[in-house]
Amino acid sequence: MRIGIDLGGTKIEVIALDNKGVERYRQRTPTPAHDYHAILDAIQTLVTNTEHYCGTQGSVGVGIPGMISPATGLVKNANTTCLIGHPLQQDLGELLRRPVRVSNDANCFTVSEASDGAGQDADVVFGVIVGTGTGGGIAVHKQVISGVNAISGEWGHNPLPWPRADELPGPRCYCGKHACIETFLSGPGFSRDHQLHQGHGDTPIAILTRAQQGDVIAEASLQRYEDRMARALATIINVLDPEVIVLGGGMSNIQRLYDNVPQRWGQYVFSDQVATQLRPPVHGDSSGVRGAAWLWPVNASD
Repeated sequence: MRIGIDLGGTKIEVIALDNKGVERYRQRTPTPAHDYHAILDAIQTLVTNTEHYCGTQGSVGVGIPGMISPATGLVKNANTTCLIGHPLQQDLGELLRRPVRVSNDANCFTVSEASDGAGQDADVVFGVIVGTGTGGGIAVHKQVISGVNAISGEWGHNPLPWPRADELPGPRCYCGKHACIETFLSGPGFSRDHQLHQGHGDTPIAILTRAQQGDVIAEASLQRYEDRMARALATIINVLDPEVIVLGGGMSNIQRLYDNVPQRWGQYVFSDQVATQLRPPVHGDSSGVRGAAWLWPVNASD
């Protein structure tokens, strides 16, 4: 049995898969986002509950909103900032009394969708997380490319390309810089921008609902968001030229993005035509946690 943990900014989810990839158990709990040790305890409880229900012990893979530094073994670049600087993989291994594999949550999402999801027919897939933060992952022939610095696909901490005058200097990001793509395209970034333009409704779903009801301010906020996503993804297409881009995270549930963003990105991509497809995830919110479980093969000796 393989156990996957998706450690998100707002929730921690566990899934158990049997050797055929069939789901046997799933549970979610809120993330104690400002307390590192409480996060460790929450993960231990989820694993204990899973193994009690399934009646067997499993391997454990964890997807996190950051990555483990190859240089130090400590978490870096996590938008759940209480994780930064901690030996999460080591601490979880000691707590659970077994080896634990930890990877970036966007990498987990991408390998899941590239394997048997929205990108299964593509050689090159770029997976996007637009939720509490903004991350990305690259899969080539269904294998994740991590990179020598373990930051491959981290498009969210590049500056928003082709900025407008009113987008500068840009919001300050937790990473210390201004105008990172994350500060515009994450769920909180979208809400912040809407409020700056005298909008009502502080959640993305509330803004979307208002736009559907004819609220012109909400509609303008969505159009700004779509153009910013088009600009940001155009830089990915210019460099990587993927066949498929898959959206994940809470903002991926806005269905109009899949039509409107590709209609806009052509003016920014350095090509006379753009064959890249923007697709929703087949496995939805489950992709990250499924990918975490797949950090271990069926046979742990493989």
